[in-house]
Amino acid sequence: MPKMKTRKCAVKRIKQTGTGKYLHNRAGSRHILTKKSSKRKRRLKHDGDVKSTEVNRIKTSVPYGVR
Repeated sequence: MPKMKTRKCAVKRIKQTGTGKYLHNRAGSRHILTKKSSKRKRRLKHDGDVKSTEVNRIKTSVPYGVR
């Protein structure tokens, strides 16, 4: 059986915690920041959890884990 290929786009966008959870970057923190409140921008800094419904898709696209 040949090795499975890793989807590089998923590896670049996702981090894996020590417990095995996946984190993703939040959208909306790159530009047009003047109209966003400080509270909103502060919350956009932190990584978000990947939803449980999406975890199976990530596991298939990153078969050998993230780094």
